[in-house]
Amino acid sequence: MESERTWGVTPVPERLRTLGFADLSLLWGNLGISLLVLVAGTYLAGLGLRQALLAIAVGGVLGSLLLGFAGYMGAARGVPGMVLMREPLGVRGSYAPTILNVVQNLGWAIFELIVIAAAANALADRVFGFRERWIWVVVFGAITLALALAGPVAFVRRYVRRFAVWAVVASTGYLTWWALDGANASGLWSTGGEGGITFWQGVDLTVAMAASWLPLAADYTRFARRPREAFWGTALGYFVPLVWLYALGALLFLSRGLSDTTALLTTVAGAGLASALALVALTVGETDEPFANVYSAAVSIRNLVPEAPQRLLVLAVGVAAILGALLVDLVQYQSFLYLLGSFFVPLFGVLAATFLRGEQREAAVRPAGFVAWLAGVALYQWIQPTGPSWWTDLVARVPGSGQFTGGASLPAFTLAFGVAAALRYGHAPARRRRARLAGSR
Repeated sequence: MESERTWGVTPVPERLRTLGFADLSLLWGNLGISLLVLVAGTYLAGLGLRQALLAIAVGGVLGSLLLGFAGYMGAARGVPGMVLMREPLGVRGSYAPTILNVVQNLGWAIFELIVIAAAANALADRVFGFRERWIWVVVFGAITLALALAGPVAFVRRYVRRFAVWAVVASTGYLTWWALDGANASGLWSTGGEGGITFWQGVDLTVAMAASWLPLAADYTRFARRPREAFWGTALGYFVPLVWLYALGALLFLSRGLSDTTALLTTVAGAGLASALALVALTVGETDEPFANVYSAAVSIRNLVPEAPQRLLVLAVGVAAILGALLVDLVQYQSFLYLLGSFFVPLFGVLAATFLRGEQREAAVRPAGFVAWLAGVALYQWIQPTGPSWWTDLVARVPGSGQFTGGASLPAFTLAFGVAAALRYGHAPARRRRARLAGSR
């Protein structure tokens, strides 16, 4: 008999739907408390503290609502995120976002292991004068594998509830006090930003962090007892740490006079024993992030190959993440976040429009879904070209590209949602006519 650790692409039965509001709040709260979010918050420092906090708040609300709805759909259908994509894109059509999701999950797992290893290395260097990054990659990669093999319910009940959430909340609380204690908050509040990023780009960067979880949300909320609990547990659980850590990252960058984002972890590690211990707790707690990425990558692959053993897939993805973390440097992180948002925000718009219209019969490929998805991606890239330089140079040749500064996430989502709804609504009369003709024969 299959357990929640190995459940595949079919709807989860009632006996395995055991996660409630508190469980999901703890899960997403723990996933939201991340060193990577802390580092990402430093990118908003160019807005100045006041504008940065406002952008974080707006982006946090928008991103968390989107994530909550993604969780709701997973609980309502009881299937993983990439299986949900069969509704708007068709069974074979869902392979395209599935491949993209596997790649982005592997990328996130690699980035997370890099950040964890960097933090552990900085701490070991300060305390023991010992620097061997590869050892920390292997150690935390092994922890990641163990958590992913245990499955989401065991992860919440045995790891998050008993240890992780309390350690990371306490450590984050201390770092917040430390940041405020050493900051001239009133001076920073009244000082303008140095530029380099617009307000709506800051909103987009915050939304992008939540959007990176959109394809994964259903992988966990399919085990929820009720869709409403999945929505509120996911949205509220993720909103609080998302806003908290983004704001803390921006505050630390501005108050400590850092010259670049990569210096943040080293600065915290060198600020005294208590700060170092807080960073230790955050580093250990950070393993939930690569856990989620490794687990979801394995689940997504099963949309392509349903009969593949999930444990074997977890091991394969985990080993690939460890190797990637040993060979890849943390570069172009901001562009990576924007690039993910440009694909998954409009894709979620297509899925939301299809979901609200109700389930539809299975099909191999639904071209209308791809039309709506590509329209949203095109608009996103036109507003905010992002990706490799050869791609952004190509997009820059399109008239008006990059000149709109109002942010890309909401327009791309709205366009994809609207096109998907319009195309499906337009096809409805044709379907009814065909049904009437078939019935009259």
